[in-house]
Amino acid sequence: MREPSTDTSTCCPSPADRELPGYTLCSYVTAWIETEAGPVPQVSGRLTRRDLFGRWAMRWGFGRDRYRVTPGLYAIGNPSADSPVLVSANYKLSFDLLRRETATLDAWILVIDTKGINVWCAAGKGTFGTEEIIARVKATDLDKVVSHRQLIVPQLGAPGIAAHEVKKGCGFSVVYGPVRAEDLPAFLAAGNTATPQMRRVTFSTWERFILTPVEVTILWKKILWALLALFLLGGIGPDIFSLGAAWHRGLAAAAVGLSGVIAGAVITPVLLPWIPGRTFALKGAITGGAIGLLGLIVMAGKLGFGNSLAGLLTLPAVSSFIAMNFTGSSTFTSPTGVEKEMRQAIPMQLAALLVAAVAFIWAGF
Repeated sequence: MREPSTDTSTCCPSPADRELPGYTLCSYVTAWIETEAGPVPQVSGRLTRRDLFGRWAMRWGFGRDRYRVTPGLYAIGNPSADSPVLVSANYKLSFDLLRRETATLDAWILVIDTKGINVWCAAGKGTFGTEEIIARVKATDLDKVVSHRQLIVPQLGAPGIAAHEVKKGCGFSVVYGPVRAEDLPAFLAAGNTATPQMRRVTFSTWERFILTPVEVTILWKKILWALLALFLLGGIGPDIFSLGAAWHRGLAAAAVGLSGVIAGAVITPVLLPWIPGRTFALKGAITGGAIGLLGLIVMAGKLGFGNSLAGLLTLPAVSSFIAMNFTGSSTFTSPTGVEKEMRQAIPMQLAALLVAAVAFIWAGF
């Protein structure tokens, strides 16, 4: 999970600034609805090419700290005083998903300030929480807009919310909606009743796969430094340092390292249920080790003992470390469990890489 950014700017100007010279409306705002609390921006449920491009960019980790919408009250469809109020994070990916799935509804969307972080992560960090909901309800004069006193909050936001304190603080009761925004129409049609399927949190193959691009891109700086180190280590030998050896041995070492990245960031999450072990670190190590053994079989007799040992240690260590990044995205880990896993795994990963480096240097002589 990401740490909240201190940058409070949004990916587009605040809708409240629509009458000021030099400002433009956000592309998703189509009109304004007059209410007792003042004008409320009406948003479209259709995602534009710009929205889809932004979604793609977020999947690859570009501009994640700035991809947010201005907190406040929005309208989808043509809501009235009796229409439901749906609470959302101000991470634009979450906001876009909500308005797309509720395009056929008439509802109010209360966007709270989660520092540009999604509902689940923000709830764990406390930014999708009780105090922010109370403050946003009061700041938007929501009691003047709707006749009821009910907020529909995503189920994944529950860890950060004390419903009784929200009720006490602003007079609105909290109803926990379904896990997925796509189930909201059926949930509302059933009188705010969720089926067991709506309450079930999934971590399917596709849900795991779409997380892989960002896991790779957030590591690119570390990967570049690691590649540089491998080329330098590859050049060490009888002549003290050889550019030719650095290129040939460094290139081979880089291939091993990148294989570890792919094993941990792509193969492990995709094959997660079928890999033995309980922890992500162990699953990543098994995946990396399997690829390392396969490489030895393919390159039988061509690598030498030192290079073989270095590869067999590097692949599981790198794959194990990167696979641990998914602990914050899974549905079956806890903060204490993650901390315990890291305390146990990281020393072993570092030890394996240290021995691998020594073996790699030794193989150059």
